[in-house]
Amino acid sequence: MKIEAKLFLYGVLFFFPVGLIYGLWSDGEAVGTVSIPLVGGLVGMIGGYFALLARRIDARPEDDELGEIEQGAGNQGTFSPWSWWPLVVALGGSVAFLAMAVGWWLMIPAAVLGIVGLVGWMFEYSRGQHAH
Repeated sequence: MKIEAKLFLYGVLFFFPVGLIYGLWSDGEAVGTVSIPLVGGLVGMIGGYFALLARRIDARPEDDELGEIEQGAGNQGTFSPWSWWPLVVALGGSVAFLAMAVGWWLMIPAAVLGIVGLVGWMFEYSRGQHAH
């Protein structure tokens, strides 16, 4: 994770000066002058999270300069192969996009559907048959 943290944190060193230069050259054009440094802030948050994560977890095979491809074999995470919750979240997203075409009133049921699906997906392994 150290490589990823450095990659994103170097982005901060790029976006903030570029945002200042853009603001000077464009005579304070509002959208770019605000959005480019905001992108730097977003990149900084991601890089900071990766830096904290790199301190908490052990080195991965990708972090070893002398690592072999075989060291990365095996399970890489936990997946829920029989979960219906991603379908509920996708349905909520589909209704949200439909709301932009049909009417903004449809965004309320879309948000409710998306939140219910996301909460169900997050806590899927905390209840029922798969509870730990």
